[in-house]
Amino acid sequence: MLVLILAYLGGVLTILSPCILPVLPFVFARADRPFARNGLPMLLGMAVTFALVATLAAVGGGWAIRANQYGRIVAMVVLAILGLTLLSSHLAEWISRPFVALGNRLSQRSDAQGDSIWSAAGLGVATGLLWAPCAGPILGLLLTGAALNGASVQTSLLLLTYAAGAATSLALALAIGGRVFALMKRSLGAGEWVRRALGVLVLAGVAMIALGLDTGVLTRVSLASTGGIEQKLIQAVRPAPAPQPMVQAGAPLPVEGELPSLGGATQWINSPPLTEQSLRGKVVLVDFWTYSCINCIRSLPYVRGWADKYKDYGLVVIGVHAPEFAFEKEPQNVIKAVKDLGVDYPVALDNDYAIWKGFDNEYWPAHYFIDAQGRIRHHHFGEGDYAQSEDVIRQLLTEAGQKNLPGGYVEPGGAQGAEAAGSGDATRSPETYVGYARAENFAGGNVAHDDPWSYRAPTVLMANQWALDGRWTVRDENARLDAANGRIVYRFRGRDLHLVLGPGEDGKPVRFRVTIDGKAPGADHGMDIDADGNGTVTAQRLYQLVRQANGTGERTFEITFLDPGVQAYAFTFG
Repeated sequence: MLVLILAYLGGVLTILSPCILPVLPFVFARADRPFARNGLPMLLGMAVTFALVATLAAVGGGWAIRANQYGRIVAMVVLAILGLTLLSSHLAEWISRPFVALGNRLSQRSDAQGDSIWSAAGLGVATGLLWAPCAGPILGLLLTGAALNGASVQTSLLLLTYAAGAATSLALALAIGGRVFALMKRSLGAGEWVRRALGVLVLAGVAMIALGLDTGVLTRVSLASTGGIEQKLIQAVRPAPAPQPMVQAGAPLPVEGELPSLGGATQWINSPPLTEQSLRGKVVLVDFWTYSCINCIRSLPYVRGWADKYKDYGLVVIGVHAPEFAFEKEPQNVIKAVKDLGVDYPVALDNDYAIWKGFDNEYWPAHYFIDAQGRIRHHHFGEGDYAQSEDVIRQLLTEAGQKNLPGGYVEPGGAQGAEAAGSGDATRSPETYVGYARAENFAGGNVAHDDPWSYRAPTVLMANQWALDGRWTVRDENARLDAANGRIVYRFRGRDLHLVLGPGEDGKPVRFRVTIDGKAPGADHGMDIDADGNGTVTAQRLYQLVRQANGTGERTFEITFLDPGVQAYAFTFG
């Protein structure tokens, strides 16, 4: 219920979003007509259409986006015709003639002014298609949840609730607008001029949308931004991470549940499909990970070490690969990553998040320890506490009857690059997403959602601020460079800086150059660049770009891409 309330409030706040401004003239265009026959059908049509398009976007990916673009074109044509008919009653009569002739039944339902519930609903459908790309943090959260959980009644209900909130605020604007127009008509007799003015506004709105100004210029000139308010609402209802259970030496481990089904895996690597029945009698470690996650990568040396050390004593390690980004759903990408990372134990591809949901999991990495009877006895989220985790493995193996277990603890002292342990600096910069769905601390002005835009990075950045420079298209989970020599600048703190990158849709390598405080990195270069800062994006993965040789001080990182097409996803630090 709380999530529904959050979604509704997020929708109500949408009216303050700058990209809603071009839609308002379409709403006010019918403000002086009966609400039940005009305003209400239009708002219902808009809300249902938006919920449908947003649901398709959540579960259909690029296909739905392309479909929505076509829908926007159709909607702009419909609304442009509406604007022209508002400008001229003669033109309205001329344009309506073929529709009246072909749609006699629809005409019979219209009143003397030509109003029709169905025509109002059709206008709502067009408005909904135009409004669908307007997405704030709350809608981004809803769509992320939809991607994780797949198509469901709950997903559609959340999106419809969000749309209902926006429809409520628009209905209020419609009611206020109706009173204003009625007053103007009574006092000034300006009904015809009002109608023409609305026609001009409608056509101006269509022009802004066609030129991409609804998500570009308007986001920059508007004084009203709901992002901060929505983010506070999200933080207010987002649950805090569950506390880690402490294990005392010799104390019995509690039973936390049964091993859920593994049947939802879309593919298996390094093994035929495993089942709960085939694993009975084995101690099982389930490791939820995804190959571009720095925390997962840093824990891998320990997981590999446990798999090698105890495989002959009844331990089975299963890596459940639950993707965070779309490219991590591609089996070939995961197969390559598994090979490059030296993972030789079974890996289940959980592209539909079926296993993830079976464990009710929320974290990367997450480790679940299952005894020989198929019961979950312990869990651990995130990095660290490796000795305690190994103690749990040894205790469960001992319970299963194993004796003479090898002593000591796994200590992967030879871990290199991104797999090396983090610096432990509590003041290091936070994980930072580049896509607008989860972006924070962006210092380059407002972001044009899904539209190409020329960004200019400020001369000075504060700590943990970042900016784009050049021609970029910022999408929900990444930013794509549209012209060569684009830059990303970040004022960071930490020993290590990583950036998840991928080449363009054509797969061509993208050359880049890194500087730190305006100079070549030298001894502070990461494993994916040389001392002069040169590197190449050849695959969709995490790239280590900075590893400071001394300390974790605050520095200014800058990466310049010499070729277009690169896709930037997220920064992480160590």
